[in-house]
Amino acid sequence: MRIFAVDLGDQRTGLALGDRITNIASPAGLIEIPIDRNGGQALLDEILRHLHANTGGTDTEMLLGIPLNMDNTEGPRAKLARVFAQRLANASKLPIVLVDERRTSIAANARMAQTGLTHKQKKKRRDAIAAATIAQSYLDDPDSAIDTILPMESA
Repeated sequence: MRIFAVDLGDQRTGLALGDRITNIASPAGLIEIPIDRNGGQALLDEILRHLHANTGGTDTEMLLGIPLNMDNTEGPRAKLARVFAQRLANASKLPIVLVDERRTSIAANARMAQTGLTHKQKKKRRDAIAAATIAQSYLDDPDSAIDTILPMESA
């Protein structure tokens, strides 16, 4: 089974792919569409395009990072992620597994620290590496899932 992970951002959204057979996750791209463009629909459409291009959309488990507070509570950003996860579940017809994304950007920065990349080059890669960190943490420990958002039946 393939894993498709999303690190949702205001301006940039990172994507990653993981594989249960190899137990490896790696960055798969960056979408530079603001989350508020067309009420989020432009970003949603582009995520779905990447999902189908990279996985065919079948036999795929989809993850979305949720930014929990350090005390494990959910703030406004986590609530926004949950709303977007429901839209993504409905549009993709796939359950969306929410995974704690705390410290993923820190981990991404640490991975790039000694690469010699410029600040701009790092910025372009950070969100995709953060998405890969989300996928890898889930591959390493499936119990790290916070919740699963199921697609709603359309009326």
